[in-house]
Amino acid sequence: MKNFTAFLWALLVLPVFSQTAFAGDSKTALVPLPSVDDFSRGQNGWSLGLGLGVEYETAYEGSDEFGLEVEPAGGLQWRNGNDVYFFAGEALGWRGVRADSWLFEALVGFDEGRKESDSDEGHLAGLGEQDEGVELVLQARRALDVDWRYWLVGRIVSGSDGNLGLFGVGRRFGDQQDGTGAELNLVVVVHDSEYANKGFGINPAQAIASGLNETQLSSGLRSVGVNYNFRYELQYNWQLYGEALFEYFSSEVRDSPIARSNYEAEVGVGVIYIF
Repeated sequence: MKNFTAFLWALLVLPVFSQTAFAGDSKTALVPLPSVDDFSRGQNGWSLGLGLGVEYETAYEGSDEFGLEVEPAGGLQWRNGNDVYFFAGEALGWRGVRADSWLFEALVGFDEGRKESDSDEGHLAGLGEQDEGVELVLQARRALDVDWRYWLVGRIVSGSDGNLGLFGVGRRFGDQQDGTGAELNLVVVVHDSEYANKGFGINPAQAIASGLNETQLSSGLRSVGVNYNFRYELQYNWQLYGEALFEYFSSEVRDSPIARSNYEAEVGVGVIYIF
């Protein structure tokens, strides 16, 4: 199970925090966006949310195989005014609001890599194993109005296997200020040649072992996509959340033998209990 170590760690530290750390009637989130976890209810100090989610997604990038996966959800957070420090899953990071219209985020997380066994049909046979690696993620959102109804977003992912960039525009639905409601993002994704070939390239040795054509990709457009998030408060301590993602690959990516599908898709839903 992905992120299971972090889930157990959060359970172990749970008794350390008293209920007074989470007290308060204010429910103003750092930013009122469903895609940004905020368990603080507008209060400074520690907050904790734990839950489970179920995802139906492609087995690997470019795959035409789909499967279900159960994952822990939530995380541990420390809020100090307009800054939140968090540990969620396999990511450790910070996010903060500046001038009421900028949301910045920086985190260190893990790329899970790829195994030949990720394909039940054997489509990755001969391509070898890709190890898990550390990635740095930097993100900024710029609100275009006072209540974060519209915004621009930019994200950079950098690791030992190259760099990826995402740029887009978002729209929030609903008037809540507590992070519930729904949002929609339209994005364009670009990558450098190293990142592109990590997912879709085939070097000479892999071509011989797999029988697939040698493939080398250049930097440039990776995909265009749409992402939908919602968050709903079932009760005071319970939240229902969900996400749907559709990413349509560029022509160069689609031409790779690894890309057995023209798109990548994911649908997930889960519940979180806020302590």
